[in-house]
Amino acid sequence: MIRNRLKQLVDRCFTDGVEQGLWSAGATGRYTVEVPKHDNQGDFSTNIALIMAGLEKRNPRELATRFVAMLEEEKELIDGIAIAGPGFINITIKRSVWQQMVAAVEAAGENYGLSQVGGGRRVMVEFVSANPTGPLSVGHGRQAILGDAIARLLEATGHQVYREYYYNNAGRQMRVLGESVQARYLELLGRPASFPEDGYQGEYIYDIARELVSEVADGLVDSDTIEPFQRRAEAAIFKDIAATLARLGIVFDNYFNERSLYEDGLIDEVVAELRGKDLVYDQDGATWFRTSRFGQEKDRVIIKSSGEPTYRLPDIAYHREKFRRDFDWLIDIFGSDHIATVPDVLAGVTALGYDVSKVTVILHQFVTLMRDGKQVKMSTRKATFVTVDELLDEVGADAARFFFMMRKPDSQLEFDLDLAASQSQENPVYYVQYGHARLCSILRQAVEKGLTPPAAGAVDAALLVEDEEIELLKALAAFPALIEGAALELEPHRVIFYLMELAGRLHSYYNKHRVIGDDQALSQARLGLVLALRTVFRNGLRIIGLTAPETM
Repeated sequence: MIRNRLKQLVDRCFTDGVEQGLWSAGATGRYTVEVPKHDNQGDFSTNIALIMAGLEKRNPRELATRFVAMLEEEKELIDGIAIAGPGFINITIKRSVWQQMVAAVEAAGENYGLSQVGGGRRVMVEFVSANPTGPLSVGHGRQAILGDAIARLLEATGHQVYREYYYNNAGRQMRVLGESVQARYLELLGRPASFPEDGYQGEYIYDIARELVSEVADGLVDSDTIEPFQRRAEAAIFKDIAATLARLGIVFDNYFNERSLYEDGLIDEVVAELRGKDLVYDQDGATWFRTSRFGQEKDRVIIKSSGEPTYRLPDIAYHREKFRRDFDWLIDIFGSDHIATVPDVLAGVTALGYDVSKVTVILHQFVTLMRDGKQVKMSTRKATFVTVDELLDEVGADAARFFFMMRKPDSQLEFDLDLAASQSQENPVYYVQYGHARLCSILRQAVEKGLTPPAAGAVDAALLVEDEEIELLKALAAFPALIEGAALELEPHRVIFYLMELAGRLHSYYNKHRVIGDDQALSQARLGLVLALRTVFRNGLRIIGLTAPETM
């Protein structure tokens, strides 16, 4: 808000200078107005003089001096201006401007921080996309929460978001799953059974087999196909996956079935189209895609000599279907194990004539669970890995969401189970949520003491003069731009960092200053600040899918 006002002022001064012949229009759209990294550099800094000087081969400090003279005519917004270094212009905003944030936040309420910067762009976010071969692992959990948070941020900034889950229910994996259930089914009935060498382990396979025994007894003993076992396993596992996602508050608009690509002939269409462009050839019994023509070191097999497609081919066909649905932006969220296939899929999409600049791929690193300083390697219940359900049972959905978003996607994540489960201020999610609960407690105390929290616009914010209060007001002012940046850059961890910093400022302020004191006017002003802070905590937590408890 305040940054936007300042940017508009800088733009106006720049345009005036162009009209007066002080400089050319060459720097249009190239300069920035940003929050500086160090406290002694003002509230905002612009590099406009440096940009203009570089383009026009002039002295940047001389240009900065001329520009400052124009800015200084603004009396309502700016308190002070300084030229630093080679020509940066550092600007300090008047305290009265920051104090206006109390009324601005409360007037906007639950809409504070939301925007329409997305302009209604249609965005598909594909995430999770785990195959129905077992429960969701904690790696899938990180992806689920990352994808959902990105979708929420995009919705908060005026995008039309479509969430899709693509699942592979065709090919070898599903055959092995069916064979695994069949073997356990026969085993439970005391019949001869041969468990596949690379079959799926875990108690969940036995659970599915037990259900079959309960329903059909030995009716499938002589089955000459694994189809009934495969179908039952897929349905049971998908039901389990959907229940896990529901615990996280994640809902998809569509589940796209890979099998449909085969049934609708779309796989064959893609191969035929690529072959018609001389981008597919046969060699050694396999079918190859000429990825070397798209910057890859070598060509890739898309159909094995056995006649079974590799992952690349259905993924290319699936992405073609995404483009055919006319989205403006396609966001794919994958685990880092997809790093080798992504370039090949994008090459296939390019070869089919689509604009891959519309595709953004986020590859997240794996998760390591830690307890007592040691890595947790095994599940005790459902599989040979720790499941999302087990994690949620131990730490809850809020802690899981928060911890999974505490690192950038491309960073390895160590998830400290002891810390996430603790009810202490060392636990960052507890620390942030306690900030909101503390604000709610202050407001309850005010009512108990006969103080009615002020309405929006009724706060004498001029009484908020303490340095800590001004810093809190600056943090409130930064929230809308923070949400916008986190959305457009697909970086929900920015919101986590912001909330942690805001909580730190709040707790420090609370420990130093009495909100409710003998001075009723000052108490009312500080209660107005409390209301604004509560709004921003609540909005920030809601936007990324966390709850805002009122008591803790």
